[in-house]
Amino acid sequence: MTERDTDIDFDFFEEEPPTQESSRTDRLMRRSGGGPREPQRPPRAPTNLTPLLRLVGLIAFAILIIVLLVFWVQSCREAGKTKTYKSYMSKVSEVAASSHQIGQALSTALLAQGLKLADVEQRISGLARQEQLDVDRARGITPPGTLRDEHAALIEGLQFRVSGLNGLANAVAATANTKNTTRAGAVLASQMQRLLASDVIYDDEFKDPSAAELRRQGVTGTSASGGPLVPDSNFLQSADFVTTTSMVSVLNKIRGGTGTTSSTGGLHGTNIVSVKALPAGTELSSSTRMTVTVRTNLAFRVTIEDSGNSQETGITVKLTIQQAGSEPMVKTATINFISAGEQKAVTFTNFPRPPGFSPGVIKVEVTPVPGETKTENNSADYPVIFSA
Repeated sequence: MTERDTDIDFDFFEEEPPTQESSRTDRLMRRSGGGPREPQRPPRAPTNLTPLLRLVGLIAFAILIIVLLVFWVQSCREAGKTKTYKSYMSKVSEVAASSHQIGQALSTALLAQGLKLADVEQRISGLARQEQLDVDRARGITPPGTLRDEHAALIEGLQFRVSGLNGLANAVAATANTKNTTRAGAVLASQMQRLLASDVIYDDEFKDPSAAELRRQGVTGTSASGGPLVPDSNFLQSADFVTTTSMVSVLNKIRGGTGTTSSTGGLHGTNIVSVKALPAGTELSSSTRMTVTVRTNLAFRVTIEDSGNSQETGITVKLTIQQAGSEPMVKTATINFISAGEQKAVTFTNFPRPPGFSPGVIKVEVTPVPGETKTENNSADYPVIFSA
């Protein structure tokens, strides 16, 4: 064996250098993740994120508490405001109702039969003292801040009623011996105008502005009695009281005269013009049975006429509902003044619900006035059937 052969054999067994292809394969295997790999760990959140989330939650909770607290405070404030206004109006309602009753008592005193001038004067003086008590009660009421001006107007209106009553009592005493009834009536009417002014002040300066302010404040609802929050109080029961003619009639009645103001005669009398069932407005007939639909607001309006040539005062109208098997329902009303040829109406309300489809009779009676001789047209019967 030669030396060349030996070299050849040695070269055959000698390790060959890696080819370019095998090197590329190794690199691909490493890139593709071939071979054993270490397990991957989940990504870790930043170490400062958890305290941040807690802080955000606390801030949101604090904001929620503040919002709820604001709503609660606002609700309490609104409830307190409503309670303040309603409490004030409740106290005013007591004064207004008392004053209204005094006005009714004045009307009764002026139209009562058989009283002497001295008796009328004493009654009016007593009513003035009662009205002064209402003024004192009103002064003791503390109004809400937004109703101070309206409360001052309330007191002013009540004071006008006191001065009007005192002035009327003095006028009655001063004219007791006055033969000129027209002049005496004018003196009395001038004092009655103060009472009319008190109603104007009450309505225009207290009632209407107070109702508007309550609406602006969002105070709604009704009073404890179910009426409006701002009470009404009409002292003068009839605007006719402020006329000289009407007060002359009052003087004549008190002095025992006929009550007439006509210089051309002494014909006295009244008659029934119509009777209507409300709210439908069905006119009843004395000869035909009419159907009356029964509703919660059922009412009857009776219109009468002064058929004489004299002014009449204090006319009583009575309405009676008669049904078989039940007690009669009786209601009365008074027309303070009615002039010759004039028609006036009175309305009767608040009837218990009659049984449905039940026949009955509505009887209307007008008390004859002094000097009236023809009384057959002072009453009438109206057959009806009540329908539910």
